[in-house]
Amino acid sequence: MSVNRRNWLKHGSSLRLVLLVLWLVCYVGYGQFEDTNDFSNPAVLPLVTQMVYRSLSNSTAALNQELATRAKFCVKDPDADWNKAFNFSTNLNFLSSCIQKTNGDTGRRICTAAEMKFYLNAFFSKSNNPGYLQPNGNCNLTSWVEGCEPGWACSVDPDEQVDLQNSRDFPERTRNCMSCCEGFFCPRGLTCMIPCPLGAHCPLATLNKTTSLCQPYTYQLPPGRPNHTCGGANVWADIRSSGEVFCSAGSYCPTTTRKVPCDSGHYCRMGSTSEKPCFKLTSCNPNTANQNMHALGVMVICGVVTILLIIYNCSDQILTTRERRQAKSREAAVKKAKANQRWKVARTAAKKHVTEIREQITRTFSGKKTNNDGENYKMLARGYSSEVEDLPKYSSSPASSSAVQPSFEIEDDAAAGSIERPSAVTGGKKAKGHRIKKSQSQILRYAYNQIEKEKAREVENRNLTFSGIVNMATYSETKKRTLMELSFKDLTLTLKSNGKHLLRCVTGTMKPGRITAVMGPSGAGKTSLLSALAGKAVGCNLSGLILINGKQLSIHSYKKIIGFVPQDDIVHGNLTVEENIWFHAKCRLPAGQSKADKVLVVERVIDSLGLQAVRSSLVGTVEKRGISGGQRKRVNVGLEMAMEPSILFLDEPTSGLDSASSQLLLKALKHEALEGVNICMVVHQPSYSLFQTFNDLVLLAKGGLTVYHGPVKDVETYFSGLGIIVPERINPPDYYIDVLEGIVTNLNSDVSYKELPQRWMLHKGYSVPLDMRNNNSAAGLETNPDVRDSTNGNAEQTFVRELWGDVKSNFRLRRDKIRHNFLKTRDLSYRTTPSMWLQYKYFLGRIAKQRMREAKLQATDYLILLLAGACLGSLIKASDESFGAPGYTYTIIAVSLLCKISALRSFSLDKLHYWRESAAGMSSLASFLAKDTMDCFNTLVKPLVYLSMFYFFTNPRSTFFDNYIVLVCLVYCVTGIAYALAIFLQPGSAQLFSVLLPVVLTLVATQPKDSEAMKIIADLCYPKWALQAFVIGNAQKYYGVWMITRCGSLMKSGYDINEWNLCIMILLLIGVVTRMIAFVGMIILQKR
Repeated sequence: MSVNRRNWLKHGSSLRLVLLVLWLVCYVGYGQFEDTNDFSNPAVLPLVTQMVYRSLSNSTAALNQELATRAKFCVKDPDADWNKAFNFSTNLNFLSSCIQKTNGDTGRRICTAAEMKFYLNAFFSKSNNPGYLQPNGNCNLTSWVEGCEPGWACSVDPDEQVDLQNSRDFPERTRNCMSCCEGFFCPRGLTCMIPCPLGAHCPLATLNKTTSLCQPYTYQLPPGRPNHTCGGANVWADIRSSGEVFCSAGSYCPTTTRKVPCDSGHYCRMGSTSEKPCFKLTSCNPNTANQNMHALGVMVICGVVTILLIIYNCSDQILTTRERRQAKSREAAVKKAKANQRWKVARTAAKKHVTEIREQITRTFSGKKTNNDGENYKMLARGYSSEVEDLPKYSSSPASSSAVQPSFEIEDDAAAGSIERPSAVTGGKKAKGHRIKKSQSQILRYAYNQIEKEKAREVENRNLTFSGIVNMATYSETKKRTLMELSFKDLTLTLKSNGKHLLRCVTGTMKPGRITAVMGPSGAGKTSLLSALAGKAVGCNLSGLILINGKQLSIHSYKKIIGFVPQDDIVHGNLTVEENIWFHAKCRLPAGQSKADKVLVVERVIDSLGLQAVRSSLVGTVEKRGISGGQRKRVNVGLEMAMEPSILFLDEPTSGLDSASSQLLLKALKHEALEGVNICMVVHQPSYSLFQTFNDLVLLAKGGLTVYHGPVKDVETYFSGLGIIVPERINPPDYYIDVLEGIVTNLNSDVSYKELPQRWMLHKGYSVPLDMRNNNSAAGLETNPDVRDSTNGNAEQTFVRELWGDVKSNFRLRRDKIRHNFLKTRDLSYRTTPSMWLQYKYFLGRIAKQRMREAKLQATDYLILLLAGACLGSLIKASDESFGAPGYTYTIIAVSLLCKISALRSFSLDKLHYWRESAAGMSSLASFLAKDTMDCFNTLVKPLVYLSMFYFFTNPRSTFFDNYIVLVCLVYCVTGIAYALAIFLQPGSAQLFSVLLPVVLTLVATQPKDSEAMKIIADLCYPKWALQAFVIGNAQKYYGVWMITRCGSLMKSGYDINEWNLCIMILLLIGVVTRMIAFVGMIILQKR
């Protein structure tokens, strides 16, 4: 019986608890409690609190839904934002206290969804004072109960049913008015309570009798109501309007009713709900709002500097070690080659001596012959071969010309380790069974063995007799180039602007294997003739015929085998002599040519130009001294010799050279001519010995008229026939130029210097133009008769007409350049140069070396960025009101300015080099991509350098990585703009625009967008997208009590929190588009 009674009591207790819960579910939402004693029961209060919190959650969910609908621009994840603002599930003490304070009437005092939307609408209407609302049914001019005052709230009628979540109308809430509960805020003009979001501190206010303010808030008691007391919080808005609601900096608020000071080793920002531990190596005092991260920033910059130093030192050490090893291998190869050559000379002398003895013995003993001589030859050969048996052996084709050589010659070639050229000897096929070594030392031995052989042949034919020249020219191992004969007939070149003749009626032929010198006084059109023949005449009308091997073909079809040496020494100053020549050899020699043959070409060029002593020396620039001017001139020529051209044009290559250097250069060119190269060079007053080295001479008079064109040996004979005899001890070319200048007046001839062009035309049987047949007429020498002199028809030409003529002339010149640069021609050179990607690799290696040697300049750029970050970071503190927008604005200006100026150097300083390399057939795309790839290194490092100071000084809420990503995209964007400025503008103008553009565009982007036109203009400015990305990245870290502040700031700036990815993509797109524009401009504006 007792057991049954206990079971009955147990089930009865459970039944009473279930009935209590059902009763709470039905009535607690409306606060209908009659017995107030139940709320002091520890078992009942938690249940009631949970039920009220459920209703409160539904109400705040409606508020969150309204925010998500009307404020998509500032709410990225509505559920996450609601959890961070109104998820009080971890601590409901403030709600339990309110239930006890209101005697269970809390549910009837909480704002419905309609009232919360009304409050939110006031915020979105951009009211000047969010704490004051528009009149409504409960609070208006005719009805103003105590609950309408700030910090107070009222209850609805007990009989009125209120649905907090789905209510659309205001309930009549005017009964039982009292002060707002802690943890809630009651706006002025509403008679209900809204929960304060997390991160806020909403205690009850106390009256300050001195200021009559209800502290910590800023409202006053209403006049005329002496019994009215201070209530709770009165407003939740942005930080400017309701800063007193936010949990103060240096403290954190785990609930909206409790504020705890921050402990040591932690920091608490304004509006924090918990304290955050400080990073290691940072200092945090008690009650601090930010951690001191200066030491961490110093560590980051030290790490970056250390990594850069390691990269620089390791790369420099690798390059130095490699160059030292190559120098040792080269020196050993030279010694070995010279020893081999000396042995060969000695062996040849011994062989000759043995032959003489054999002939003497034969003459003495006419009927007897001996075979011991052959054994002696073999012994010599074996002894020689034993010294060089480690060298590579390349077999010769049976069909090659070397097969008819005596046996001792073949053995000697094999012993010397000669690697025959596939094109001249083996036909590209190597015999089976031979081991091919490709080490650098073996290749250098091969190259220097070949060079020593060539020197030996030159010594044998030193006198250059007819038989000697034939021997050198027909030697089987001499590599022959593609033979190209250049003929021109009635070549006339006239400026389009004023009709002035640069060349007129020039006729002649330049043959392969000969050196043609073009001479004449200043203004005779020497360079114009080279430009016309090389297809580089722009802004001119060209008439006449230019024939290549007797066919009328475009000279551009052979640009891969045509070399053009400009008058200016366009050589990379921060590369060594060998690196300059090697680069042109790799990019312009046939792609299928072996490395050994390329090494031979480069070593032959360096050796023939006398550059062995300075091969590892930097060429130098204006600021940094390098090799001498004469050596630089020879390097300028060597760049074109390294590509083994068939036609070589040189514009005054001997200017600035002494006699010895000029002779050395002509000797190298003579060797090129022996290989079948057609060489044409402009020479200014050569010495007599240098003059005799030329094969042919083209002598021009002023106006571009031919005075003589033929062999050098016949020039004196021709002028002697005209009565112009060179006096003794006077250099003939100097004398002839003085005659053409009109300096020599005492000519013992009836022919005037003005008649010499006509005499040459008559001598060669050419037709003389009508305007030149009158000997007394000199006007036709320089002016096109087809172009009328405008001054005759209108002596008083207006300034406007003259200006318009100049504009048209410049326009035509620019149009001709563009048309010329996009000229498409068929490649007839049959030379396959390396592909674009292979050239990209070569360009990348060259630019990497140049940047390594500009390390001090790069370090200066990094130092300036470091100082800029430190200065801006220390002067401009992160503002919670604007999410750091002012600091980011100055960051955009500073980083854009500094990165643009440094990026200008990529193209401004190398325009001349690019024009020359592009005209030679090198890939423009490979050059552009290589420079952009190397600049990507700065694009990644410079933001890191800047942020190492700026970020750790300002300490924004956004992460370091977010700021780094935006800054990388910004640097990439401004680098592309800098490319375009460098290509389209002169260096001075480009620097000016690089300074002005960031400032002007940032000012435009930050101006109020009052009109649609201003919005469109702002959208075209890259600072607008960079600033928006910075602000959005920072605003995403503000939540809870900061929600309205975030929405207000983004709405004022016109930003959308969901467009961070869009901002990044637009910055990258601007960078890509500007790079494309820069590349097109580089193609259009280049000078060929």
